[in-house]
Amino acid sequence: MIRTHSTRERTMSPCPSLSLLLVFFLTSLHAASADGGANCVIHETCKKCAQEDPNNVSFKFCVASLESNPNSRRADLRGLGLISIKLLQHNVTGTRSYAKKLLKSKKMDPFIKACLQDCLELYSNAIPTLKEAIRAYKDEKYRDVNIDLSSVMDAATTCEDGFAEKGAVSPLAERNKDEFRLSALALSIVTILSRSSH
Repeated sequence: MIRTHSTRERTMSPCPSLSLLLVFFLTSLHAASADGGANCVIHETCKKCAQEDPNNVSFKFCVASLESNPNSRRADLRGLGLISIKLLQHNVTGTRSYAKKLLKSKKMDPFIKACLQDCLELYSNAIPTLKEAIRAYKDEKYRDVNIDLSSVMDAATTCEDGFAEKGAVSPLAERNKDEFRLSALALSIVTILSRSSH
C-alpha cells in the first residue's frame, strides 16, 4: 500500500507545474491580445485620420507618433486625441527652446536672425494657445480646440514661409514640418470626435 501511494504521488506531481505553465501561457496570450487591441485602436484611428486629411496626415507618421507615448497602448480614441495635442505641445516647446539657442549665436546672417526671432515669437504664442486647446478638449469644446490647433498649424507655416521669402535655408525646417504634421493629426482626431459627439 505504501508503494502504491508513493507511485500515485509520483504520477500526480507534474500536474502543478503543468497548470502553472498553462496559467503563464494564458496570461501571456491575454497580454498579447490586449496589446494587439491597443495597437488596433491606434491603427484604426490613423487609418481614419489618413482618409480624413490625406494631404497632411500619413498613416505611418500617425502610428509612429502615437506609439511614441506609452499611454497610447491603453487609450481609446478620445485618449489618443489628448495624446496627439500633448505631443504637439512637447514639440512646440522644444522648437521654441531650439530657436532661442540658435539666436545666441553671434555669427548669423541678419535675415536668418530676423526670421528666427519671428519664429520664436510665433512659437512663444503657440504655447498658451495649446494650454487653452487642452482645457477646451477636456471640456469637449471641439470647435474651440479646432481654432486653437489651426492657429498652431499656421505658426509652423508662417515660420517656414519667412525663410522662403529670400530663398534662405530654414534651420527649423524639420521641426516646422513635424509641428505641421502633428497639428494636422490632432485636428483630424478632433474632427472625427466632433462628428461622433453629435
